[in-house]
Amino acid sequence: MSDPMEHHGGVPAPVRWVFVVREAAFGPPFAEALLEVGPPLYEQLAGDAVDSGFVLAAGEPPATTAEVRLRAGALVGLVLVGGRRTWEPAEPAVLSPGWLAAADARGGVVMVLAPPATLPPTDPRASAETLKAAFSTALEAARERGRLLHGMAALTVEGA
Repeated sequence: MSDPMEHHGGVPAPVRWVFVVREAAFGPPFAEALLEVGPPLYEQLAGDAVDSGFVLAAGEPPATTAEVRLRAGALVGLVLVGGRRTWEPAEPAVLSPGWLAAADARGGVVMVLAPPATLPPTDPRASAETLKAAFSTALEAARERGRLLHGMAALTVEGA
C-alpha cells in the first residue's frame, strides 16, 4: 500500500493504492488494484474511469479501455480514456510476486476506484489480519452504498 501525495496536472492530492490477490471460483486468482484519490481529483478520476468503461462495483467487472502499466515489478501508471489520461504514482508501487503472477495469468487487473475517505486509516501496529478485516468491511460497506467503481484493465509490461 502506498499513501503518497500524487500530482496530476500540477494539483497534489492524497492517494492510496492497495494491491490484493483474490481467489477465483474458476481458474487462476485475480490481481486487484484499489485506488483511492482524495479531493480535488477524485471527480476527474471517476469521470475518466466511467469514460473508460468502469461501472458501479456489483457483479463481475466489465472489460474496459483502461490499462495498468508495470515496469520492473512495479506499477508505474494507470491509463484511462483510450490513452488520453494517465495517472501515475508519485513513486512506482512495488508489487508482490503473487500479485504479478495473478495479473500475468489473467492478462489483466481488476481495478477498483474508491472515493475519498472510503478506506480505513492504517495502524502500523495492527496485525495483517486486523488490517485485512478493516479493509474488507470498509469496501463491502462502500460497495453496498454504490460508492465503488470497477473494471478490468489490460496489463502492459514495459521493457519486457
